[in-house]
Amino acid sequence: MLSLLLITFLIQLVIQIINTVGVSAINSALWKIWNKFLTPTSEYLAENHKLRIQVLKLREELNSTSSQDEFAKWAKLRRVHDKAVEKLEVSQKLLDSCKSKFDNTINVLRWVSINGLRIVLQFLFQKQPMLYIPKGWIPYHAEWLLAFPRAPLGSISIQAWSFSCVVVLELMSELVMTVFILSNYLRPVPRDKERKDQKNS
Repeated sequence: MLSLLLITFLIQLVIQIINTVGVSAINSALWKIWNKFLTPTSEYLAENHKLRIQVLKLREELNSTSSQDEFAKWAKLRRVHDKAVEKLEVSQKLLDSCKSKFDNTINVLRWVSINGLRIVLQFLFQKQPMLYIPKGWIPYHAEWLLAFPRAPLGSISIQAWSFSCVVVLELMSELVMTVFILSNYLRPVPRDKERKDQKNS
């Protein structure tokens, strides 16, 4: 079984990844995966896609037909186009409603499974020490703060451990982003390009 130290760290790591990637991006990816399966929303999505293609084809045909020379044909196409647009709008509203419900469900499930679990663990194990600090290393006030709220004095509580995990993960995230940005910015220029620039100058 995983230790409480590792479980707490992994929960904070998942929260950090979600915050870095973004909730909307994760929800969109899950929505695409969900619609790969045979679900009612996948049928709505397929119907919406067909209607979009139909509207685009009708619009192209309508634009290529002269309203003066071929008025009867143009008027018929216009009526068909307007009906298709109305169907597309209804389909889009239904799809948006399904997407909104899906996002709300995913947000609730994510909160319960991650933040809810974190809160439950912090409540259940608030008296259990995560680590012990050697005696005399830090002042009494710091010992009391690290043991807050109910861990034994001279130890680190689950709340203090969670907070330290958050701080370390945020620093690591910023470090990785900085290294990534600098590596792209300070990328060496190829020699062929340097020679061309010298010739042009």
